[in-house]
Amino acid sequence: MKKILIVEDDLIVANIYRNKFSVEGFEVETASDGQAGLDSLRSFRPDALILDLMLPKVSGVQLMRTIRAESGFEKLPIIVFSNTYLTNMVQEAWKAGATKCLSKANCSPKQLIEVVRSTLAGPGNGNSHSNPAPKPAATPAAPPNPASKTAAAKHAPVQSEAEFQAALRKSFVESLPATLAALRGSLQRVIKAESEPTKAQALEEMYRRTRALTSSAGMTGLTPAAQVCDALEALLKELCEKPNTINVSTLRTVASALDFLALLLERGALAEKEGIKAAKILVVDDEPISRRAITYALEKARLKSISVEDPHTAYDLLSQQNFDLVFLDVDMPGMNGHELCSRLRELPGHKKTPVVFVTSLSGFENRTHSLMSGGNDFITKPFLFIELAVKALVYVLRGHLALAKPAAS
Repeated sequence: MKKILIVEDDLIVANIYRNKFSVEGFEVETASDGQAGLDSLRSFRPDALILDLMLPKVSGVQLMRTIRAESGFEKLPIIVFSNTYLTNMVQEAWKAGATKCLSKANCSPKQLIEVVRSTLAGPGNGNSHSNPAPKPAATPAAPPNPASKTAAAKHAPVQSEAEFQAALRKSFVESLPATLAALRGSLQRVIKAESEPTKAQALEEMYRRTRALTSSAGMTGLTPAAQVCDALEALLKELCEKPNTINVSTLRTVASALDFLALLLERGALAEKEGIKAAKILVVDDEPISRRAITYALEKARLKSISVEDPHTAYDLLSQQNFDLVFLDVDMPGMNGHELCSRLRELPGHKKTPVVFVTSLSGFENRTHSLMSGGNDFITKPFLFIELAVKALVYVLRGHLALAKPAAS
């Protein structure tokens, strides 16, 4: 029987993985932080390690560096879970010796088991410190598939993959209202905080809760919710690390993501499996660096865009074709963003197209003018790439939801 160690600080997620692997015939242990993971690794001697990168006490990357330096663990398969948007951390994981890197937002327990099986089946994989002597003797006495399934059945009910997923979705849907209420409460504490420690604590609470949501939505295959949670998690992490970037714009973006998750619940669309369809986004900004920054941020969210510097050219494009979302600079020569927005609202195909102003003018008067000209939202320069990615995801997915029929939850 193959031995799996799961190092995951979300106990609910860890228990789901442990139960699923146990039913599939694996011997499983779990650890809730990096130090406990190191201790368990050395005593349990697993054949494969499943590792979350964001862990208390010892990070996933540091844990990998430590065990790769120890004799016997040089070739141990390590399957890493990370946030899709934390590309630098994923690169560190590869350098530290990860065998596979998976996104929590896009991986179900079934897919994880398949990855583990295929990895263990590869040549030279496994823990070289495992005692090889008992394995040949155990093989005749316990045929791998039937016996392990029979033994597992004594401890867990037989459940099809569809039933398993349905149970996970039901649990997610039932717990989401309370989780969203808690997240909104933490957001209010951030807004009203009179001290930096209070603000930091509330942000950390939001980040931890959103991490759990990303994992749960990914496991259950609730793609739109998982995609938004994945990006929101990365934004909250950056706000925790760079509290000076917290402003009206970033807080508004966080609130809009929470509102979208609530809308999914209200519309009974949490069970939707389709995420981002092909979306057409127009970026209008006369500054080349700013245009490139916006398109780069959109690429992080896997959204393609058309960018133009001249507002008159942009108006011609808007007259000829429909777009799902428009990002507009305010201060442009010839026609400013407010004027372009007012004109595009007169076009039949763009009466309701979401328009987000990207501007360094963050005063109340400018925000009011943006709304009066027909804009839906704004983002303040200089902006965080992940903030713009979250904002774009929410608007694009909200547009898809508006076109779809309500689904049963």
